[in-house]
Amino acid sequence: MVASGLVEEVLVSVQAPLPELYVSVDIEADGPCPGLFSMLSFAMAAFTIEKQLVGTFTRNLFPLEGARSDERTMTWWSTPQNIEAYRKSRESQVQPRAAMSECRDWLNAMKRFGRPILCGAPSGFDFTFVYYYFQRELGESPVGFASLDLRSYAAAVLKRQYRQVGKNSFPPEWIDDGLPHTHVALDDAIEQGCILINMLRTNLGLPAIPAHLDSR
Repeated sequence: MVASGLVEEVLVSVQAPLPELYVSVDIEADGPCPGLFSMLSFAMAAFTIEKQLVGTFTRNLFPLEGARSDERTMTWWSTPQNIEAYRKSRESQVQPRAAMSECRDWLNAMKRFGRPILCGAPSGFDFTFVYYYFQRELGESPVGFASLDLRSYAAAVLKRQYRQVGKNSFPPEWIDDGLPHTHVALDDAIEQGCILINMLRTNLGLPAIPAHLDSR
């Protein structure tokens, strides 16, 4: 009886993997790639598949030692519609190593809700910066390579080619009202996370949830 019970318990654990936790990532930078250029700020917003916002993390960073600023990017930041977001990214700056260490601790704490998967829009930009910083400052990534690209997933759900989709072509029910896209990292991470959960639920045949539940 004891042996049978243990086998049954093992089978259940194999059939019921840990839930996934979708961590929307947004980064703001002073250039197009990590290493040569620096993150100004980054934010993560952790969502369950039930559209619960269970945690957020954000930091503004000092530039990387030896990196430079990209002239075209800084011209973009200096435009009237972006200059306030840039100003906010320069408040309360911390050193990159401290930020990534604290972020690793936060991600580990978030694992009580599920296995974190980072989501970027595009992942090739946001995840690349975050992954580089984790490896440079800590020598490891607390989520490995687990990343999801919003546009790629949207193309699959909508059964279109990659360049045939974009935020402007998403179904209206994927875009939550009242969530601004400001180029302030935390604002954009939350907005993007809601879009992801909306499309995930569509793909999985789950009922739509009109607004996220802030459970932080």
